[in-house]
Amino acid sequence: MVNIQEVNKYLYKYREEILPKYWYNIIPDLPKPLPPPMDPKDTNSRIELLQRILPKEVIKQQFTIDRFVKIPDEILEKYVVVGRPTPLFRAIGLEKFLDTPARIYFKYEGALPTGSHKVNTAIAQVYYAYSENVEGVTTETGAGQWGSAVALASSLYRLKSIVFMVKTSYDHKPARRSLIEFYGAEVVPSPSKITRFGRSLLENNPDHPGSLGIAISEAIEYALEHGYRYVMGSVIDVVLLHQTIIGLEAMRQMELIGEEPDIIVACVGGGSNFAGLAYPFIGLRNKGKRFIAVGSAEVPKFSKGEYRYDYPDTAGLLPLLKMITLGKDFVPPPIYSGGLRYHGLAPSLSLLIRERVVEAIEYREVEVYKAARIFAETQGIVPAPESAHAVKAVIDIALEARKRNEKITILFNLSGHGLLDIDNYKSMMIRYGRF
Repeated sequence: MVNIQEVNKYLYKYREEILPKYWYNIIPDLPKPLPPPMDPKDTNSRIELLQRILPKEVIKQQFTIDRFVKIPDEILEKYVVVGRPTPLFRAIGLEKFLDTPARIYFKYEGALPTGSHKVNTAIAQVYYAYSENVEGVTTETGAGQWGSAVALASSLYRLKSIVFMVKTSYDHKPARRSLIEFYGAEVVPSPSKITRFGRSLLENNPDHPGSLGIAISEAIEYALEHGYRYVMGSVIDVVLLHQTIIGLEAMRQMELIGEEPDIIVACVGGGSNFAGLAYPFIGLRNKGKRFIAVGSAEVPKFSKGEYRYDYPDTAGLLPLLKMITLGKDFVPPPIYSGGLRYHGLAPSLSLLIRERVVEAIEYREVEVYKAARIFAETQGIVPAPESAHAVKAVIDIALEARKRNEKITILFNLSGHGLLDIDNYKSMMIRYGRF
């Protein structure tokens, strides 16, 4: 068997040759046709609105049925600049701690400059906006990973960017906010006073904690009024398309070490990092595999959400999407994992869960905290709280493999590092202590 460190050296040396040249689109390989976006009855067309605020190429890719979409050379160049391909590691320390026969591998997207996978689609969407000669872009962010990714991508293309950050995260994640600002973006707490929708919410509740749905609505309103393009970090399927570079790289890396995963795991907020790792395997190499999506029990989409048409944003500016949802007006608690607070789930992933291609589980904060501590103490990496949900699932799977003496191979997406989440972890340390 080839040494994995040697594989990663090889990947770095020949990164431009190994980097995937196409994104993978799962839409033609879904078990059922994907229900299309819909305009609400007796209203102006939301789909026409999308055409006004999204870059034209993003709209085209959102509705393509092509299985593979070519990545422009200009985007590949920037992928190399920020550090793609990302490394694949074996979690030997964790395996020894758990005394499991399972082999555990993780794709480490936290190695990217902003500490998460989000920059993969940020570079693509901002590039397409840049190609249209606009002045700037707008977006929303929860935990801050997406906001920092857009700020970085915008700086690479010398575009202005304004980021509407969920108020709870704005207050409790000053390091994330500072990183976004350091890259040159303007950060606004959402709900804000600079949009009509934000002002209407603050009039009724001056202490409104905000939500991703609200921040999306504000970013869209601002884009419409200022001629900016709007870029979205998850949920819509074009975003999931861009993220498949993760899984395509992982396929090649696993091939080089002579391994094939039996179980693939990732956390889920809107669905982009799970899809990024899992979709190429689901669509191109599915036989005999299990796919496990992990969510937050404090935002119980999997256990209490409904599969129906709903708005992606709270103001109802975007078209209705058929998805698993807690409802656009759901206001999540100010939990530790800001990236998992979204009320809905990407339509394609919702369909795959409904069709039982993908399993879905949820964990509580205390369980995730313990898993994060175990991983940090055995592997040295502090996982983002979102990614720690995947770590918890992997630990449970590996312990079950120990009971059954199963020599399985687990692959999971460590989609972000937690070095800018230490204050959140500190509050959990105070609440739960050691274990």
